[in-house]
Parts: sequence; C-alpha cells; structure tokens
Amino acid sequence: MSSPKVLFGFHAVGVRLKTAPASVIEVYVDPGRRDARMKQFLARAAEAGVRVIEADGARLARLCGGAGHQGVVARVQPIAQTHSLDELLDGVAEPPLLLVLDGVTDPHNLGACLRVADGAGAHAVIAPKDHAAGINATVAKVASGAAETVPYLMVTNLARTLGELKERGIWVIGTSDDASQTLYQADLKGPTALVLGAEGKGLRQKTRDTVDTLARLDMPGAIRSLNVSNAAAISLYAATRHLRR
Repeated sequence: MSSPKVLFGFHAVGVRLKTAPASVIEVYVDPGRRDARMKQFLARAAEAGVRVIEADGARLARLCGGAGHQGVVARVQPIAQTHSLDELLDGVAEPPLLLVLDGVTDPHNLGACLRVADGAGAHAVIAPKDHAAGINATVAKVASGAAETVPYLMVTNLARTLGELKERGIWVIGTSDDASQTLYQADLKGPTALVLGAEGKGLRQKTRDTVDTLARLDMPGAIRSLNVSNAAAISLYAATRHLRR
C-alpha cells in the first residue's frame, strides 16, 4: 500500500471527505477555530466517521509544511488514478477536452489550472515529467479539491503524446502571442487539446512544431500576457462554448 499523503485547507480536505471518505485516515483541526465554517466542516467529518484530532497551529504547520492550512490538515491514503492516457480516452463517451501544460513548474499555477480544468469539465490535464510541477500538498490546497477530481497525467515525451492525440482525431491547439488567428477564430467544435506554456517562456519549440495550429488570446488592452491559469480558464471555456451546446 502506498504511503499516506497530506492534504490541507477546507476545500481540499472537504472534497476528499465528500468523494472518498474511507480514504481519510484522520483529520487534525485547530481547536481555536470555532467559526461557522469549522463547525460545518466538523459536522461533515463526523458524518463520514473520520477521526478528528485537535492540534495547535504550530503542529498543523509541521504536518503540512507551511502556514496556509486554515486550521485543517488531513492524512489520507492515495486514490488510484487513471494509469494511462489511452485508458482515460477509451473511457470518455463525449468529445474529449484536454488541457496540456508545457513547462508549468510553479505548484500554485498548477493548482489553479487544475481548479479551472475541473470547473470547465476538462477530462484531464497533461504535462511532461521533466518540465512540470508534480502534485503535492500545495497544489492540492490551491486546487481546492480539483487535484482529487481531475486526472493529472505526466508523460515522458510530450511531443510524442501530442502526436498520439492527433492520431485519435483530437485537434491540438497551442497558444502563442504571435499566432495569426485568435482563439475565437480557431476550430473548437470537436475533440480538442489546448496547449499552454509557462508565462513568459511560452511553448517550447518542439511543442510549437507538433501542434496542429497556434492561436492567441484576444487582448486589446495594455497588458499583453496573462498568468497561465487565467489563460487556461479563457481557453477552456471558449472550447466548452462549442463542445457543449
């Protein structure tokens, strides 16, 4: 059995209590918090039959490795994830919508992207193993539970994986400030994979060479770039507007 991992924050722990309560080993809470949010959380933990342990702020910080725990930390068993992209796509009945992150190494950005992907109904987030952040407690906290609900697949060779998506009939669209067309002019009517690079660096050249087409965000204002999670939100919701009419 895999070693337990740590989740912290109301959203991340609350989603696990809701979706897989049997996987929660124990929850640590700050007894100094007696507000309505904590009372509601404790009621959910009691309903799930989870052991609750009181712990001061210093102990909670040690458990999760930081101070952003909101008074809630949990030890949980890892949940089995989809083992491969092929397995995931074979199980999707509707046109796939995928978010691909090329070079996003900041865990806060990854967490925000996972949260956006969940909200838009994306089927998975894909990233290269060598140029990406992995799932950790910070990612789970920022994702507000989405790290538990959206498959995050790290692949050995991103260009090869994009090629395999194209072979499956998935239209692979990369985002770039210098693209000739805007995202709203791109073909978003069928199975789609949206590929975003890190802010500042953008897509790596090999990734640019592999995508079917490039598109840019329509930004008439003075600011010429967005945080990758903001760009992901705009891109995914533009795609869902066509896919789920």
